[in-house]
Amino acid sequence: MSHPLNQLTIRGFDSRLERRLRELAREREISLNKAALVLLRRGAGLEDSSGATGKVGDSLDSFVGVWSESEERDFLESLSALEQIDPGLWS
Repeated sequence: MSHPLNQLTIRGFDSRLERRLRELAREREISLNKAALVLLRRGAGLEDSSGATGKVGDSLDSFVGVWSESEERDFLESLSALEQIDPGLWS
């Protein structure tokens, strides 16, 4: 059974792994220790490798500001039908 105070010292990791640990910690806003645990669990097949954290993050940033005005207008017009309220559903 796992105990929350179990400790393990890891020696001999290279600069690439350290850089990845620091990147993961920064991306997920977690400690280096938690980032190491994420990578260990992922490597052991105990965690989903998708990296899902439940946070929105910056994965959609590349889409910000890339639509033309006409594309934006078309998109917003296509959503207008979704903004209709069906009174029958609220009675």
